[in-house]
Amino acid sequence: MRKNYKNHSPGKAHILIVDDDPAILSMFQSAMKVAGHNCTVAHDGKFALSLLSHTSFDVVITDINMPEMNGIELATQILTHFSSDVIVMTGQARGYHYDEIIKIGASDFVEKPFSIQEIILRIRRVLRERRLKEEAKNSHEELKQAYLDSIHRLVMASEFKDEDTGDHIVRIGEYSSLISRQLNQSDHFIETIGYAAPMHDVGKIGLPDKILLKPGKLSQEEFNAVKRHTIIGAELLSKSKSKILQMAMEIALNHHEKFNGKGYLNGLSGEKIPLSGRVVAIADTFDALISKRPYKDPYPPEMVYDIIRREKGAHFDPDITDIFLKNFDSFVKIRKDSGSLAVVNLNTFKLSERDEISIQT
Repeated sequence: MRKNYKNHSPGKAHILIVDDDPAILSMFQSAMKVAGHNCTVAHDGKFALSLLSHTSFDVVITDINMPEMNGIELATQILTHFSSDVIVMTGQARGYHYDEIIKIGASDFVEKPFSIQEIILRIRRVLRERRLKEEAKNSHEELKQAYLDSIHRLVMASEFKDEDTGDHIVRIGEYSSLISRQLNQSDHFIETIGYAAPMHDVGKIGLPDKILLKPGKLSQEEFNAVKRHTIIGAELLSKSKSKILQMAMEIALNHHEKFNGKGYLNGLSGEKIPLSGRVVAIADTFDALISKRPYKDPYPPEMVYDIIRREKGAHFDPDITDIFLKNFDSFVKIRKDSGSLAVVNLNTFKLSERDEISIQT
């Protein structure tokens, strides 16, 4: 069943009337026409649901006392699966209290007998509140997009020396969402990590270019400097009330920890490493290995698969590794869809001087 939000001109709406009394339906059809609204009628709840499954209605007005499916059951179905507002009407007020009906999510309650003018005023109030909610939702969405765009630009600034960085940060979010979905995490977690994961390396903004762009193997001193990007990133992202930035800070600090406790900076192991960090650890490593970097050519997919398989339980969470390997083709497809993936000849492929560090970090 679909949810469909529609904007109508200020005075016009699509109203569905549900009642088993033909006289009531006829009265509503005439009244809604005079009021300037489109009106559709249904003689029972099942027919009303069939209409809702392929037509969008702004407001549904339903009687309570109907055969097969009463108005309360119908209202519950509508408010669970559709976007329509619901006004409940009944001639048996004693059996149904106003607060009980409002508690299921109905927008209003009308007792029979009623004047048609009263109904028109109730509809006008519900429509006004409906449009205010839609306007607020649209404003919130615009604010959210501006917020996410600002985050994206911050990440781009931290990695702008890498010619692939724009695609890289998008991919990290997609990989992380895919893993989280396969882990059966909540929709909220999946969405949040999709936005937060691209900020994993924001701390690199504090590292000198001579280290970031060095083609050869890093010295121990240089490698120690690289490790600090986790702290720098966490500090940049700290003290925010945003759930996205809170998770981003968690990821920035922990995505180089290893399941066996031999990662950095805090040497966390197993499930002491936050789930977000364990997810991004494998997503980031995969993308780094399979993509070109200033210090290395891309690794062949089959070699990447083997490296990650061998790191199960060492670098990576075993359960997450199993999910990754099972869905390996999906990860490769995400990588291919964001840009060309070089074809590498295994017979002529050479490891770079930084292979040991690139695999371990």
